[in-house]
Amino acid sequence: MASLSNASVLATVASVLPDSQFIFNTTDYIVFALMLSISASIGVYFGFFAKGADTTEEYLMGGKRMKTIPIAISLVASQLSAISIMTIPAEMYAYGVNWFFNVVCMVIVVPMLNYVVIPVFYNNNITNCYEYLEMRFSRKVRVLQTFIFILTMFFMLPIFIFLPSLAFAQVTGYNVHIINTIVCGICIFYTMFGGIKAVVWTDVIQAAIMVVSVVLVGVMGASRVGGLSEVFRIAGEGGRLDVNFNFDATTRSTIWNILSSATLMWSGYVGLNQSCVQRIVSLPSLSHARRALVLFGFGFILIMFFNCFTGVVMYARFHACDPLESGAVSKVDKMVPYFVQDTVGHLWGMPGVFISCVFSAALSTLSASINSLGGVVYFDYIKPYIHHTEHKANVIMKAFVLFSGIYCVFGGMVVERFNSILQVLYSIGGVSFGSTCAVFLLGMLVPKAHGKAALSGVAVSIACMATIVILSWGRNHYDTLPKSIEECPALPLNGTFTTELPLNTSSSALLSLTTEIPPKDEGFSILDLTFNWYVVVGFIITWVVAIPLSYILKDHPDAKLDPKLLSPVVQPFVNYELTKTEEHFEIKLEKPEKA
Repeated sequence: MASLSNASVLATVASVLPDSQFIFNTTDYIVFALMLSISASIGVYFGFFAKGADTTEEYLMGGKRMKTIPIAISLVASQLSAISIMTIPAEMYAYGVNWFFNVVCMVIVVPMLNYVVIPVFYNNNITNCYEYLEMRFSRKVRVLQTFIFILTMFFMLPIFIFLPSLAFAQVTGYNVHIINTIVCGICIFYTMFGGIKAVVWTDVIQAAIMVVSVVLVGVMGASRVGGLSEVFRIAGEGGRLDVNFNFDATTRSTIWNILSSATLMWSGYVGLNQSCVQRIVSLPSLSHARRALVLFGFGFILIMFFNCFTGVVMYARFHACDPLESGAVSKVDKMVPYFVQDTVGHLWGMPGVFISCVFSAALSTLSASINSLGGVVYFDYIKPYIHHTEHKANVIMKAFVLFSGIYCVFGGMVVERFNSILQVLYSIGGVSFGSTCAVFLLGMLVPKAHGKAALSGVAVSIACMATIVILSWGRNHYDTLPKSIEECPALPLNGTFTTELPLNTSSSALLSLTTEIPPKDEGFSILDLTFNWYVVVGFIITWVVAIPLSYILKDHPDAKLDPKLLSPVVQPFVNYELTKTEEHFEIKLEKPEKA
């Protein structure tokens, strides 16, 4: 009877503490409206008052006259999507510190991009990273990878913009889909008319908002708990600071699967993804690009550190009264808005700053992705079949940007049904990111690799990973670290609060009373593989298939390896013949001899 009574109390708490209890005041609305107005104004400025030439190079790369610092800030802003702001603290809160190795991996990623990947693009004057695959392998490999890129982006775009709409709905009570429509419209406006320049400069403004917000929320949250020492003491006692060194492939988060998958994923997403490569190569020279990536690495680590720290502070704040189990929050993706309102909600304008931060993160990612997506679709799937003019190309790309925005609005209705958005994102990325990173590095680091082998490797990897993701969907459920509701205020069924604390049970114990966990089959199944290994497995499959086939299958007879398409780190170790060129005979003018 006691267990049923506790469950009844929790149900009652959930009914009287709805997610929409939080409110926006006038100052918050002004702050939020100001952020959207600035973004729209930048689009107006670059679209109508500071227009460059009506060319694709101007629209997609700013005429290759972009500056280092704005590009670096833009890269940081676009990588820190609303997913980062909303779900990473929740991940740290529920599963502990292991996710932080996603941040640590940037120490490996930036040097690898600077000295292995980006020089290849600059040495070959490549502006579309998928153009490299055609030059190195074949047209078929390029088409397959661009198709995978487009498909992956179309799965992810609605997720990018839906999360901030969810946060706004959390603090205002407005319909999430109405908010989604309005914000998508503003993003599409400045992206469509302003091009890459508008994308970069709005990213700069949005990055500033993100830095201010995540630092303030983290610092003020820690202060409310009792300072840094108290935060880490509580987090340590709750197991949130324990690094998992387990080699079990089914464990959700360990140092091994996080560090390895994050290294490959961020290498592929920053250095081998057109939305980022397009901005990197818009800089005038390789030295500018390298400096921009170093600055990006520092900026990324700074913001992500405070973002992860916020998750640890969240646990310290709610360690004795978990909002999920008490019913104050209905799903883990709403934890961060709840924490912000609890921590800084009493300060005028701070909820508005935080929601602006979340929307800034989403808008920067969405605008950069759509802008690059329009270029890839046009140059790979439309240009070969029409009479190309620069004006016509820009009109088509802008129309595609508009179509993408409309799609994001309707896609949000599907995203709303997901339980763990971070897990969904990693599952989608796991299908494609591994093979994408693998095929580029195969071309740059393995001279013997050729088109037939690369195509086979990518196809097998995509087929295997898609099968694993689809068949394991809904199969794997991961237990969170222990949470408690011991100090939650009790709410008897008569609806009045008391100061007594009868709910002396942990969330895991309560779940065992209300749900029956099905027993797991003994023995390892590939379908039990944690989603954090998907990128690594996809990468390995591509190389395991492609490298042997490079020696077994014969390449096209007329195919020749251009050494400039190899990474500078392997060029000194490769024996190759220089391409024969016609000799230019010097013409010597001699004075005629005197008779």
